[in-house]
Amino acid sequence: MGWDELMETLKKRLEEQKERHAGGSKWIGTGGTSPFGHGGYNPQGIRIGGAGKNKSAVKVWEQRAYRDYDDTQELGTRNIKVALRRLRKFAREGHVEELDLDDTIRCTAANAGWLDIKMRPERHNNVKVLLLMDVGGTMDEHIARVEELFSASKAEFKHLEFYYFHNCVYDFVWKNNRRRYAEKFPTWDIIRKYNKDYKLIFIGDATMSPYEILQPGGSVEYSNEEAGAEWLSRLTHAYPKFAWVNPEPQGVWQYRQSISIVQQLMSQRMFPMTLRGLEEAMRLLSQ
Repeated sequence: MGWDELMETLKKRLEEQKERHAGGSKWIGTGGTSPFGHGGYNPQGIRIGGAGKNKSAVKVWEQRAYRDYDDTQELGTRNIKVALRRLRKFAREGHVEELDLDDTIRCTAANAGWLDIKMRPERHNNVKVLLLMDVGGTMDEHIARVEELFSASKAEFKHLEFYYFHNCVYDFVWKNNRRRYAEKFPTWDIIRKYNKDYKLIFIGDATMSPYEILQPGGSVEYSNEEAGAEWLSRLTHAYPKFAWVNPEPQGVWQYRQSISIVQQLMSQRMFPMTLRGLEEAMRLLSQ
């Protein structure tokens, strides 16, 4: 059943159904194999409320509440700490040298007043990072590791701007999950505000219905006018140096259609959230 047929059938069911229903293969309810409701199984259904078990719904309708990632989270694994060595090197890119005033004065004095200029590596971090983080839903399974990376990023990058999205980026993002509808930031404004020298990093498991990426109206929370793929394309064109870091185990990527789609949209610049994956992502962004 295609997208249009599925939505039209749901509309008819809403008009016809007058009471709660459980089980079966037709009505909106719980259990069973109906494509509408929750608690059952259908490979091409619309989940309405409830909890996702099989990750097979093509669309979800429910009001969700997310919490912000904790940027004070201490690093908890050795692998993440080791990967930070690459992040630190990346973060401290800058002008090759700057004047070392103290050493210049000391050496000039020791040289009987003859000026002896001394230079040192630029200490200030001039790398600019735009971090877009998926939150909620299947990302709840990865909160601890994402918080570790987020905390480390805030400590290492002087010029760090971050925003949240859910599953796929659409026409707005946000900074505070509790106020994500009251304090929205249009994605077009983000593109206009930060110039192309920002390094764009997505963090997300890219696990969703393909319709959420490819179909207008595919968002799980509202009817988006343009497909998520359009916004991902605009972002990657606006920021030539970009990468997607995926906390989902790389072994399952081939079994998730949505991950394959996002990989294509990212020009295969998707990296696992592992020591090697982070090093490769940072190396790519440093080029």
